Amino acid sequence: MKSDISRRRFGATLLGSTSLVAAAPVLAPSAQAATPAATPTGTRARPTVSAQGAYLYDVTAGERLYVKNGTTARQMASTTKIMTAVVVLSQTGVDLDRRNITMREAYRTYVAQEGASTADLQTGDKLSVRQLLYGMMLPSGCDAAMALADHFGSGRTIAARTTSFIGMMNRKARSLGLNSTHYDSFDGISRNGDNVTTPRDHAMLAAEAMSMKPLRVIMKKESTVQTATNGRTYTWYNTNQLLGSYDGAVGIKTGTGSVAGPCLVFSAMRDGRTIVGVLLNSASSDQRYTDAVKLLDYAYGTSTASRMVLRTLPRGAQRD
Repeated sequence: MKSDISRRRFGATLLGSTSLVAAAPVLAPSAQAATPAATPTGTRARPTVSAQGAYLYDVTAGERLYVKNGTTARQMASTTKIMTAVVVLSQTGVDLDRRNITMREAYRTYVAQEGASTADLQTGDKLSVRQLLYGMMLPSGCDAAMALADHFGSGRTIAARTTSFIGMMNRKARSLGLNSTHYDSFDGISRNGDNVTTPRDHAMLAAEAMSMKPLRVIMKKESTVQTATNGRTYTWYNTNQLLGSYDGAVGIKTGTGSVAGPCLVFSAMRDGRTIVGVLLNSASSDQRYTDAVKLLDYAYGTSTASRMVLRTLPRGAQRD
């Protein structure tokens, strides 16, 4: 079913793995969480998923394919970091490769106090915006998210600057039409339980993320090695195990929280089509991947869920 609210263009082109793929104007997904689109060609039946909320969206066609509780607001855990990245990349004249952001002890203290996922950033190291985006999106580093919020927010203290950045996130949500989304966090660790989105809104955000070339490149990396100005190297592994497990998977972000449950925002590019999907509060960390593959198979008219073997993460790598 074609989207039935106003059109919104999230980008002129999307990069595939080996070539440029022209993208049709992206349509904002329908606000109605009812009947999905007609069953895609080649599939047998509409799948069931364990997640409390789900949304599947064909970015290329501007067509919603699957909805489950699509307008019900839920916490989103570290998938919040998608918006953190979008806000950073939306800044006018941002220099992604100037390594001038100094890591503060406060970032390490924060992740230790919260028991949060970390990029293990070392105090005094200087990194670039691009490197911090890797550190935030691959190992889900809350320290990297804090460093970015601190750098791009305004104010005299870290608390003031990170609060300012959260305000930027909420303004960006409004500008994208994400009217059921609200942030009280730069990384998904909710301060007051008001860090929420809907599957529909999160699918719109995923489409926006996929329109940003630097972010597409980062999100699909299974691992990366980055070097600070002092020569220290960081090796980060992507917590998204769909990458390297499903043909065409290119992102986007995992998240897990005590209230949010296991979450996954995913994307695949195949056969000239870009598909994004959202799963909020899945039954388990592994089940979110099984559900994502069910939905992608549904979109592409394939059947691989029963044969999928998840990419394993090295010992000591962050999980999210």
